[in-house]
Amino acid sequence: MQTTLTETQEIVQDNLDHTLFSWSKQKGISPIAVKYGEGVYLYDYDGKRYIDFSSGLMNVNIGHGNQRITNAVVKQMQEVSYVTPSCVTKVRGELGKKLASIAPPGLNKALFTVCGATAIDNAIKLARLYTGRHKIIARYRAYHGASYGGLSLGGDPRKLQSDAQQAPGFIHVEDPYCYRCPFGQQFGLCRYECASHIERVVQFEGPENVAAIFMEGESGSSGCIKYPEGYLQKVREICDKYGILLIADEVMSGFGRTGKWFGVDNHGVVPDMIATAKGLTSGYLPFGALMVSDKIAHHFDDKMLMLGLTYSAHPVCCAAALETLQVYEDENLIDNAATMGKYVEQRVEAMKAQHPSIGDFRNTGLLGCIELVKNRVTKEPMAPFNAKPDEMAVMNKVAAKIKELGMYTFVRWNYIFIAPPLCISREEIDEGLAIIAEAISIADAHTL
Repeated sequence: MQTTLTETQEIVQDNLDHTLFSWSKQKGISPIAVKYGEGVYLYDYDGKRYIDFSSGLMNVNIGHGNQRITNAVVKQMQEVSYVTPSCVTKVRGELGKKLASIAPPGLNKALFTVCGATAIDNAIKLARLYTGRHKIIARYRAYHGASYGGLSLGGDPRKLQSDAQQAPGFIHVEDPYCYRCPFGQQFGLCRYECASHIERVVQFEGPENVAAIFMEGESGSSGCIKYPEGYLQKVREICDKYGILLIADEVMSGFGRTGKWFGVDNHGVVPDMIATAKGLTSGYLPFGALMVSDKIAHHFDDKMLMLGLTYSAHPVCCAAALETLQVYEDENLIDNAATMGKYVEQRVEAMKAQHPSIGDFRNTGLLGCIELVKNRVTKEPMAPFNAKPDEMAVMNKVAAKIKELGMYTFVRWNYIFIAPPLCISREEIDEGLAIIAEAISIADAHTL
């Protein structure tokens, strides 16, 4: 007897049979079949509603279903959908001008890319072209994309199985992970060994060989590791001392996510380049940009810029980005991110009294994560860094409960991420945190 599949089952089965899923085993998974999104919510084909507490992958900053972007895209496609990057369109120039107006001072030109990884790859190449040096320094607990350049640059363990093909010239340094200081120093009484460590590595590698130091504007999927006050300024000083470029990866932290246009704006630091994507179009279309300083841009006034992409400055994506930037301003989303971020911090702080598994909460604007531990004194994690499947038993139950209760969010190792769309309200935050609190009760039962 042949079984008739429901619409949802057929959609899921077609995807399982004919598409591959990122960062996942391909059997035994149960993805949500999303029919549509609106604001901070996703809806499946069975009518179930999920509150999106990680903005997709920290990219749907303006929220789901904003038809202003749809209308802007349609209008552009009715005029012209594609021109080669050697041609120009009105929207390309308008977008470049708008980005220059919101960027830190002195970053007035942008190379448009197709995503965050291609923005990062081009930043790597441009740093080497401009400086004539080849080595790049980045942090172990940082993710910079899944291209070979991005994987090699980052220290994220997802790269390890393909690490035999890592691109050369990348050096990694320890993180300013104050909750678990790699230098054994006490928070608030430290000597910023996390910064002086970078300078020693520069000296060991030869300053004349180091083209750039990459830093996330604010830490993201590695655990929202907050920079201690003054840290990025010290890194900027190191770069200036040795003629090294400081490049900010703002793919996740840019465009209001941290309560400022860019994460570096929270630290009073001006980088030499900014790599962006995600919030640039809020995920409505794949698009990225590499913003560069005037000094770097002028270097190529009479020299060939050996960078290029078929879809650079795609007019339809430019239209989506330009309208997205206007939405941020018209709907006051950046100020809302700062205000709602403070509210989240107050609510999670209150949750700590009820949930002994909450070891730490790190947050900037609406980019944060809860770190779950078995013991607050020893800080033994509920699941270790780069946990094996059998070490994820408790966290898998927590993640399953979150989904069951009607939430989509990013759960990784012992982290639960809180990074909802910037349009979220206090009531919606309360709704989401109530779901997380119930799920965390599962971890509470495993504390010591």
